Amino acid sequence: MIGRRQFISLLGGAVAWPVGIARAQQGGRPARVGFLSADTLSARPQLVAPFVERLRELGWTEGRTVAIEYRWAAGDNKRLAEIAAEFVQLNVDVMVMEGTAATLAAKQATSSIPIVFPVAGDPVGTGLVSSLARPGGNITGLSIQAPDLGAKRLELLREAVPSLTRLAIMGNAETPNTRLEVHEVESAAVKMGLQPSKHEIRRTEDIATVFETLNGRADALYVVGDPLVDNNRVRISAFALGIRLPTMFNFRNYVDAGGLMSYGTKFPELYRRAAEYVDKILRGAKAAEIPVEQPTKFELAINLITARAIGLKFPEKVLALADEVIE
Repeated sequence: MIGRRQFISLLGGAVAWPVGIARAQQGGRPARVGFLSADTLSARPQLVAPFVERLRELGWTEGRTVAIEYRWAAGDNKRLAEIAAEFVQLNVDVMVMEGTAATLAAKQATSSIPIVFPVAGDPVGTGLVSSLARPGGNITGLSIQAPDLGAKRLELLREAVPSLTRLAIMGNAETPNTRLEVHEVESAAVKMGLQPSKHEIRRTEDIATVFETLNGRADALYVVGDPLVDNNRVRISAFALGIRLPTMFNFRNYVDAGGLMSYGTKFPELYRRAAEYVDKILRGAKAAEIPVEQPTKFELAINLITARAIGLKFPEKVLALADEVIE
């Protein structure tokens, strides 16, 4: 049952004297954090603000006790390794790397600088950490359980679209987590008696081609989120609207952009939690010993404006489950 549950905090107890503060007091500089978003600043202000605010609450003032080096990959995975290498050259104290691909790039760039991921789909399955309880190495963070939620999203989509038979699945073929989630959704679709079809994209130009293929050949579209998809969320929603195709996404911002439905975690909360990881590390904790946290709170968002535009009437039982409804 979908409900509003609380994150389980795995970060408690006292830690050592602050490494970052000690360094500053010894004639050096403020603690330095490398912050990479795989998206763009315009798409991520609601995430940066909670991160910085939580750091401030924990005693880290940007520009005084902590300096944050912001970098934006704008959905271009080719930039990730370059930015990770730049953070190494800057000798940052902690890297904050958004997403699986970015964290893998950082892992290849350094085995000594601590790395925190605010968002990762399957950190064990993609090789980021050894286990959730004992990450090992220099990496820890927060899992969004994206692959594990695929079947649940599909259940909700089928309840919203009872006539669903032909399911299209679209995602970036070059993103590690996408491949895992697509496989789960395909398997779940077959078990439900649906006919799944996979449609891969690698660049923005591929999106129009996919929708040309889908026109009249699918009853609904499951979209796997990643930076490339996120940068094109308005475009994808517009194409889907044009062919009256119901859509299911991972996160609320896609519904705000015109998508029909989403089911997933709240990103701002993940970034507040990531700030707590950074605080722990700057105060002496080792990334290898900080468990990867998994969310237990998920939200279902529905866009009734889009539903009316494509001629879909939501069943009352689905609306009753929604945490957010855009009318």
